[in-house]
Amino acid sequence: MLLIRLLLKLRGTLARSWWLSWCLYRLYRLPLVGPPEEEVWYFAYGANMHDSAFRGWRGMRPLDWRPGRVRGFRLRFNLEWRPRGKAAPANLFADPEAEVWGVLYRLTRRDLVRLDATEGIPWSWYRPLWLDAEDINGHPLRAMTYIRHGKEVDSRPSLRYITLLRDGARSHGLPEHYIRVLEDVEAAR
Repeated sequence: MLLIRLLLKLRGTLARSWWLSWCLYRLYRLPLVGPPEEEVWYFAYGANMHDSAFRGWRGMRPLDWRPGRVRGFRLRFNLEWRPRGKAAPANLFADPEAEVWGVLYRLTRRDLVRLDATEGIPWSWYRPLWLDAEDINGHPLRAMTYIRHGKEVDSRPSLRYITLLRDGARSHGLPEHYIRVLEDVEAAR
């Protein structure tokens, strides 16, 4: 319990200290470039599409948001989570014929470091990935998202998790055809 409290305190300190964050990222061979107030786009395709996760639990306050997509990837549920075998978070997988819809959030780089800390970056399995995205009107944007090396075979997400994706997609105005894709995902029992 003490270790968990120390890690949470460290996460908060890292999110507030740009210099300390820069040092830690360098230690893990991850780039931390640009000034802390520079604005960047983050692409959420999983639970962060839902306000209760992104604004509530993670405490993020985006400067702007809009529906968007990335081409060349497909949505998979190939990550292991707890309870084992009964939950599988979303992940991206390279597929030149596919696309994934989500929410594009405009954040400062300082906020992005804070978001990283809530996702366990730089010490977790997730890694940031910069990719070409476009908003719902087709305007191109460079955005960061999280990706992780997953299992070969997909599992089923929990009902709670897939409901976050479905409700987040609806509330942010993602296209109906993509909401139907999420509706077709079978939840774990």
